[in-house]
Amino acid sequence: MRLLSIPRQMVADLWGDNREKMLFSVAFGWFLSISLRMVYPALLPYLRTDYNLTLTTAGFLLSVLWVAYACGQLPGGILADWAGERRLLTISSVLAATMLTLVVVSRSTSILFVATALFGIGTALYGVSRFTILEKIYPDRLGTATGITMAAGDLGNSVMPPAAGFIAVVAAWQFGFGFAIPLFLLAAISLWTTLPKQHSTVSLSGSLGDDSIISTLTRSRILLGLVLLVLWSVVMQAVIGFYPTYLTDEKGLSVQAATILFGFFFALGILMKPAAGRAFDRIGVRIPLLVFMGAAGIALSLLPFVRNVWLLVLITVLASGLLGFETIVISDLTRRLPDGTQGTGLGALRTVYVGVGGLSPILFGAIADQGYFDEAFLGAGALAMIVVLVVFILIEY
Repeated sequence: MRLLSIPRQMVADLWGDNREKMLFSVAFGWFLSISLRMVYPALLPYLRTDYNLTLTTAGFLLSVLWVAYACGQLPGGILADWAGERRLLTISSVLAATMLTLVVVSRSTSILFVATALFGIGTALYGVSRFTILEKIYPDRLGTATGITMAAGDLGNSVMPPAAGFIAVVAAWQFGFGFAIPLFLLAAISLWTTLPKQHSTVSLSGSLGDDSIISTLTRSRILLGLVLLVLWSVVMQAVIGFYPTYLTDEKGLSVQAATILFGFFFALGILMKPAAGRAFDRIGVRIPLLVFMGAAGIALSLLPFVRNVWLLVLITVLASGLLGFETIVISDLTRRLPDGTQGTGLGALRTVYVGVGGLSPILFGAIADQGYFDEAFLGAGALAMIVVLVVFILIEY
């Protein structure tokens, strides 16, 4: 009975004063914002066919998406302080819906790339603001509210790519993107009508007028965390960008089966991220990072040698350790960021590691185009084990 009272108390803590409506709006917007970026890898086989894309060009498209997303992080953090999260989150959802519409109706490769870049920037405006608005709504329950929001994103990643893949099979790939357009508009309406009105308390010139960002990034422990996140992001973006394509091209799975396994990977994040956060709270940084990245490194190194579907499921479970890594490092870094500039500092950090990681699909796709798809995943596994080595040597707790 005592265990049953814990989730009830958690719900009670988040309820009242319309805060639950605000939390749902933010969580639903994040559900869409992150999951539609994961729909791109799921529908990549169809995009390659319709636009005659090589693996290298397909990798470049994914890199455009993620680099654009990275480039919007720091401006998003600054604009959130200046214009307010309500405006920025709403604009993000409307811009995402507009760019998806352009992707759906486009018949030009150049328009596809431009719309994808703008979609990345639009969703980037959601990235930092979702954290700062929750801090204002739930100053006493920020961890719980953030956990629910992050879980909503993992839920979206687990259901939206398979749903888009199914829609593409029974209709067309354009509908695999298009069905989310009205959902983004619904999210925009919900965010605008539920979130509190805000007035700017920070001047835009003041946000950009000092060197606090550089001084923050060059602190030794923050710099080490940033390096770890850069290496993690390189592995993560390459793997999620090409995992469905690899399963279909090299393992002989159908597109439907590959997208289901891809969704299963992210469904595991609903468990991995809370587990990673709890491990961080209880035992610190070092051991959880070694476990999560070690499991992922082993999985990626074994993947080229596995063909049995059930073994691929097991590999996917181990590889999902990648999903817990960021939670631990970001939690540690956020705690170390200076008060008053956490949004800007977090935006700067995310710009760097998401941006560098976003370039990896280009190289990954180029290697795969030369007939070395297996070797590309072996390289990702080797890089993951290098991260394990860095953590083992340089992090004390």
